[in-house]
Amino acid sequence: MVQKAERVAPARTGKGAGGGTGGAGRGGKPVGNVTRGTTNPNRMRRLDRWLTGTQAWRLRRASDPLVVDLGYGASPATAVELFERLSAVRADVRVAGIEIEPERVRAAQELERAGLSFHVGGFEIPVPGQPVIVRAFNVLRQYEEADVEAIWALVRSRLGPDGLFIDGTCDEIGRRVTWVALDASGPLSLSISMRFGGFVLPSEIAERLPKALIHRNVPGERIHGFLQALDKAWLDAAPLAAFGNRQRWTAMCRSMLDGGWPVQDGPSRWRLGEMTVGWDAVAPLG
Repeated sequence: MVQKAERVAPARTGKGAGGGTGGAGRGGKPVGNVTRGTTNPNRMRRLDRWLTGTQAWRLRRASDPLVVDLGYGASPATAVELFERLSAVRADVRVAGIEIEPERVRAAQELERAGLSFHVGGFEIPVPGQPVIVRAFNVLRQYEEADVEAIWALVRSRLGPDGLFIDGTCDEIGRRVTWVALDASGPLSLSISMRFGGFVLPSEIAERLPKALIHRNVPGERIHGFLQALDKAWLDAAPLAAFGNRQRWTAMCRSMLDGGWPVQDGPSRWRLGEMTVGWDAVAPLG
């Protein structure tokens, strides 16, 4: 059984000397708890496609192309995939997989190669350097909502210039995916990505919302209003279903944009079943 997560105090954030971190837990132990670790190959493909597309500039611009896969799970498959996909953007990328369970790290180290390494640790990110991308998928979902803000702050404190932290959740084979993108200043956006033909209404993504939002899908909260607006736009675009779900999704996204929602992407992403909206439009109240 997964243990209840250790509370992460804001006072633990901050960098140590030499680019290290002052965010270690009590007694120098990793910050966090062992999670279920369930994963599957290709589960993160939708997020990785977004990283190698809209966010590739961050990796190309970085003086130190360090990327962290935080909490990769019982199998290192998705960390290896991340390394291979990002290598196509920047050949000298360094991907560090971090897991709090030592046995998972020992098993993964058999797959190490130039540019790919595995380390025992938690949210303090115990690797030299300042990462340009930190990906934590299906990790915070297993923590308490009250822990999210402090965890976000701790990871953000480790980011390098133009660094990005991705806190995401997906189903078991990556058909329904959501993620929050954060930089050093705080959360920037919420993205959703869904497999065409795998849903009736887009609001079905609610079951895979990040921890900061999943309990907020109730009347009066912004995320609830956003999902309701998505459903309405999807239903209004039903006449386009004859031309395929891609055309219908694109019309839904266009309707949301025209309706005043701060949609941040365009047709090239919409046709993939994605939509990214500004964080202020979905952020929890209070």
